Amino acid sequence: MAVLVLDKKKQPLMPCSEKRARLLLDRGRAVVVRVYPFTIRLKDRVGGDTQSVRLKLDPGSKTTGIALVRESETVDALTGEVTKKASVLLLMELAHRRRAISETLTQRRGFRRRRRNQLRYRAPRFLNRTKPKGWLAPSLQHRVDTTMAWVKRLARLAPVTAISQELVRFDTQLMQNPEISGVEYQQGTLAGYEMREYLLGKWGRCCAYCNAPNVPLQVEHIHPKSRGGSNRISDLTLSCAKCNQDKDVLPVEVFLAGKPEKLKRILAQAKAPLKDAAAVNSTRWALFNNLKATGLSLETGSGGRTKWNRTRLGIPKGHALDAACVGAVDSVQGWNRSVLVIKASGRGSYQRTRLNRFGFPRGYLMREKQVHGFQTGDSVRANVPSGTKVGIHTGRVAIRASGSFNIQTPNGVVQGISYRHCALIQRADGYGYSFQSKIALDHKEDARQAA
Repeated sequence: MAVLVLDKKKQPLMPCSEKRARLLLDRGRAVVVRVYPFTIRLKDRVGGDTQSVRLKLDPGSKTTGIALVRESETVDALTGEVTKKASVLLLMELAHRRRAISETLTQRRGFRRRRRNQLRYRAPRFLNRTKPKGWLAPSLQHRVDTTMAWVKRLARLAPVTAISQELVRFDTQLMQNPEISGVEYQQGTLAGYEMREYLLGKWGRCCAYCNAPNVPLQVEHIHPKSRGGSNRISDLTLSCAKCNQDKDVLPVEVFLAGKPEKLKRILAQAKAPLKDAAAVNSTRWALFNNLKATGLSLETGSGGRTKWNRTRLGIPKGHALDAACVGAVDSVQGWNRSVLVIKASGRGSYQRTRLNRFGFPRGYLMREKQVHGFQTGDSVRANVPSGTKVGIHTGRVAIRASGSFNIQTPNGVVQGISYRHCALIQRADGYGYSFQSKIALDHKEDARQAA
């Protein structure tokens, strides 16, 4: 991926290649500012020419895709047609905390109830707290806040001139009842893309009956329309051509009579709640207003157009790759690269005790936030020269007062690493980082062969 570059006064310049960044560091012309995403600062340069850089977002309930692209336009000399080209500089996926916030609030509510009942009686308060217009639940507001935090961070590290957001809207009423009166949903070239994309995500892009991956899939009625079925989303699934033909007009209970476990799974998955769609619907305008407040040029696009661009350009499915295809774009270059996965983990807890099963405190945690210059959440590199844990271990550290740390690596937790073997990579900032390799060309070839 591209390396972000700052000048001597910490103003963003155009990103450079990894090779060029390595040369600048080796020659002493630059220093490292951040490791994730990798950023350097030049020692001998102030200002410089920059190109048009656009930050693209694909907001989701669980994960938000982020893509940093360099834009350029070419004009056909004969027809005068303008072609917009996007060259990918950086791909990122931001995983939200989601359920962890709700569970933390539930625990805090229990602590308050225990204090009120144990220490002294205090009547609970009711109806004395007003909520401002546009208020979001903390678990939903977290999605907006973390996305905006990274938008502002990337705007400080790269010369971002514009933003694109996928302003998708899931019409849950229409998904539940497509026969509602009114103008038909999604006319034109993009018709049906939103519904089909939802079904692909819901059923894991596999045939519901034989679990065959990487095959052409057809929208199929679980309960045939000839036997009282409907076009509701809870009665639609995806199947390969063979299973669809074998099932024909048979009820699903008859078709899967010899496979009761699979029948139970399909019926349960068909009635899956629409909470993810509701979360996106609730936060989309809040995120839009926050992005608009940045003062940068803001472009919006539908989810249908995103998939249309991705399908037309032959780009595999992925949160970050979806972000690169948001909005008006005619070609996307350099998309086959690794993705920086960012997981929101929080900045720790103020709680200084452990609790027993009744909610009463037992024992105390250490008061010091740092031990030998390290704190929980720091990214470290441990080089153990000997012993059963010999080798190099890289990951997030969990400190202990004894100086014997645990390191969370991609392969699991390594326990009992002395602080003497640890070297700091990056201070804790509330996020965990890892890289996800994209062998997209292989996936593309597999999909072409399956089709």
